Amino acid sequence: MKPFLIKPASSLKGEILLPGDKSIAHRALILSAITAGSTEIDNFPANQDCLSTLKVFQKLGIKIIKDKTAMVTVYGRGLRGLKKPAAPIFVGDSGTTLRITLGILSGQNFRVTLKAGRSLSQRPMLRVTRPLRMMGARINSKLTAHGSKLEEYPPITITGGRLKAISYKMPVASAQVKSAILLAGLYARGLTAVVEPIKTRDHTERMLKLFKAGLKLRENKIVIKGNRELTSPGRIYIPGDISSASFFLVAAAILADSELLVSNVSLNPSRLGIIKVLQRMGADIKVQSSKARLQSYEPMGDLLIKSSALRGVIIKRAEVPSLIDELPILMVAASLARGKTVFEGVEELRLKETDRIRSMSENLRKMGVKIQTVKADNCEKIIIKSAKQLIAAKVRSFGDHRTAMSMVVAGLKARGATFIDNITCIDKSFPGFLRALKNLTA
Repeated sequence: MKPFLIKPASSLKGEILLPGDKSIAHRALILSAITAGSTEIDNFPANQDCLSTLKVFQKLGIKIIKDKTAMVTVYGRGLRGLKKPAAPIFVGDSGTTLRITLGILSGQNFRVTLKAGRSLSQRPMLRVTRPLRMMGARINSKLTAHGSKLEEYPPITITGGRLKAISYKMPVASAQVKSAILLAGLYARGLTAVVEPIKTRDHTERMLKLFKAGLKLRENKIVIKGNRELTSPGRIYIPGDISSASFFLVAAAILADSELLVSNVSLNPSRLGIIKVLQRMGADIKVQSSKARLQSYEPMGDLLIKSSALRGVIIKRAEVPSLIDELPILMVAASLARGKTVFEGVEELRLKETDRIRSMSENLRKMGVKIQTVKADNCEKIIIKSAKQLIAAKVRSFGDHRTAMSMVVAGLKARGATFIDNITCIDKSFPGFLRALKNLTA
């Protein structure tokens, strides 16, 4: 447990090159593992979540070498080249590692148990195990009753085998669930289709295309052809993480006299919700695509942001999937925006590493922010009124990396010194966050 004291900062200035995008890195490594031959992954982020995926596939018999820079080389063994591990595999607290790996394991001819950390062991898994069972995977997990319904949690034991293609209409928008089904579809006879209620981030689809999978896109429907070996692109560069960038973007917007350049960051259209909302709030952000490093699978470029006078806006339910990970830091921005900001359809925030509605609301209220949550018809919204001035307080990370980083940014703008009880959780996604922030603040 590592407490931290944040003192106010006057501005944020300079340039930052961020570690590779976490979501993209997971998928690059997983597909490289099930593709024959070697694949080099450049700018691979050394956070706990991505390292969990790396270790999982090493336990499954894949040779992976990580050098002292940010380069990882994966020696893949083809679709069915994974090996039965000698013991249960620990996936840490990485939901992406667990859910997407379940899709791959559905098509293997062995039985394996995946164990999770304390936080992930409390997150629901029925949304991903149900469609995988429909395809033919045999799955056992911890069952818990919630009223009249049953929910499943890790540890999960899965026995893969011959899968059948399905057409699955997802009841909840989830890029992780979509990805698990599509990757299981690589092993199924025929065409597997996934229909999304709302379009989610499309990193899996882009990565599958890069590896020459038989993929077709039709609006909210994705179709993949099974029993087709993948082809390695040889080398993949992972652009900077837009979710990590969001903390610096908001900090630069709310601190006076700031000017920050975020270089080589992912500009994937399905992840630009944070940029669109901040611009709607009045943030001075200029987006410049990089033609020199524009890749066939993921667009990238630079973001220039200056201090701005923010105003309240309404974030619609349909926008939430494109910025689900950025909602905590947007709540900090909303706390200092003139007027009222409304976040609609945010109930999924309660199912993250912690209940982020609770963690952010409790902390920001301590800092003088007026926050109201409203539930109606299984939907939830958050209403935040401008605090004009944040007041330093003793706040909690709740063991959640995005809550912790959001409160660090809030502390930079508060009157007085803000105390956070524990910041070790930041290593889950961004080990160098505090060092990077210190180099930019004045």
